Amino acid sequence: MKQLLTLGKFSFGMGDRFGHQGKAQLQACVLATQLGADVVPVWNKSNREHSFIGTEPSSLRAEADAAVKALNWRQSYHVDADHIRLETVDRFIAPSDFFTIDVADSIGKPAAAKDVTAFVERHPELTGKIAIPHIDQPLNISRAEVERVANKFLLAVQDAGQIYRHIAKAKGEANFITEVSMDETDSPQTPHELLIILAALADEKIPLQTIAPKFTGRFNKGVDYVGDVRQFEKEFNEDLAVIAFAIRKYGLPETLKLSVHSGSDKFSIYEPMRRALKKFNAGVHIKTAGTTWLEELIGLAEAGGDGLEIAKEIYAYAIEHVDEFCAPYATVIDINKAKLPSAKAVNGWTSQQFVSALRHDQSNPEFNPSFRQLLHVSFKVAAKKGDRYLNALKKHEAVIARNVTENLFERHMKPLLLGSQPVVNGAKMSRLEAVTA
Repeated sequence: MKQLLTLGKFSFGMGDRFGHQGKAQLQACVLATQLGADVVPVWNKSNREHSFIGTEPSSLRAEADAAVKALNWRQSYHVDADHIRLETVDRFIAPSDFFTIDVADSIGKPAAAKDVTAFVERHPELTGKIAIPHIDQPLNISRAEVERVANKFLLAVQDAGQIYRHIAKAKGEANFITEVSMDETDSPQTPHELLIILAALADEKIPLQTIAPKFTGRFNKGVDYVGDVRQFEKEFNEDLAVIAFAIRKYGLPETLKLSVHSGSDKFSIYEPMRRALKKFNAGVHIKTAGTTWLEELIGLAEAGGDGLEIAKEIYAYAIEHVDEFCAPYATVIDINKAKLPSAKAVNGWTSQQFVSALRHDQSNPEFNPSFRQLLHVSFKVAAKKGDRYLNALKKHEAVIARNVTENLFERHMKPLLLGSQPVVNGAKMSRLEAVTA
C-alpha cells in the first residue's frame, strides 16, 4: 500500500477570502521556521466562501502554488477543502489534498438501532473503568452511556466515513489528509465521549489525522477566547491524553492531533496550549482564516486615501445590515450594538482611528471588539465591490502584506509555538526586526 500523505506536527489553516495574501501568509511560516518552529501552511476556503466571493477551489491551489514558488518554500504545504459535505465535495477533489469533513448536521440524530447495538457489542473495552495516562481518575463508562454517546455521534461518524470513501475513490486512499469536524455541537465532548467517537471513526477505517472537538467557552470570530481558561486547559490536556491512548488502542495514525477551529486571535489560551503540547510532545492544527481578511482591511485603512475610503464604505454598509450579517454567525459572535459607532462617526475617522478600533491590540483603549466582529462577518460587502476592491489590494499590497505577515507571526505563531519572545542569534527580536528578518 502506498504510504499515507501525512500532516506535519504544527500546521496553520490560513484562509484567504480574496486570494491575494498567499505570499504574506507564507512569509509568516518562513519566519517561524527560521526560529525553529516548523510550521506547515494549509490554505483553506469553504464552499460558502467560494460562493460568496464567486471563486472556484482551483483558485486556492493556484494561489498556494504561486506563493510557494515565489518564496522558494521547500517544506510541505496543503490546500484544504474546508467544511465540505457529500453534496459539496466534488468541486474540491482535484485541487485539494486536505479535506475537513463537516458532519455537524448529523450530530444528535440517532443512528439505526441495530448499528448502535453492533457498535456497543463490538467494543466491550469501552464499558467499565479505563485508565488513561495523564488523566487523574479512570474513566468509568456504563453500557448505557456508551449507547447514549453512540446515539448522539454514530450517524455523524458514519456520514464522515461515507464522505471519506467518496474522496478516496476519486483520489486514492493515501493521497490526502482527513480532518473530521465535531465542534458544532451543544456541549464540549468529555474525555469518554471523545474516546467513543475515536473508536467509531476507527471502525469506519478513516485514517484520521486531525479532529476538531468542541471545547468549553466561546470561540468568537476574530476576538479572544471567552471562558474559563483553566477549564479549557484541563479539557485540552485530557483530549491530548485520549488521542494518544486511542492511537495505540485503535491503530489510528500516529499523526492524529487536535484541530482548533476559529483559533485565530485566541491569545489567552495560546500559552496553556503550548504547555500542553510540550507535555505530550503533541502537534496541533489551528485554523486562523478570518484574521487575514481583517488584516487586509487594516492595511487598506492604514494606506489612507482610496484604501481608507473603501474600508469606511464596507463598515457603513455592514452596520446598515447588521442583523442580516450577524444572524448566520449568532453562535460565534457577541456584538454589543451599543458599542458600534455610527457610519457617520466612522466616516470622519482618520486612518489611525480606524486601525486602532480594528487591530486586535487589547492594550489599546481604542480597540473595539464589536466593531472588529461585525467587520469579520462582512467580507461579502468587499466581494460586491468586485474589481474595485481587488485593485485596491494590488495597489496597497506592501502595507497589507506587512500587516498580514506580522499578525500571523507575532500574534499567533510566536506565542503558540515559540513563546512570546523568540531569540535569534542570542538576542531578542523586536516586532519590526522579526518581520523583516
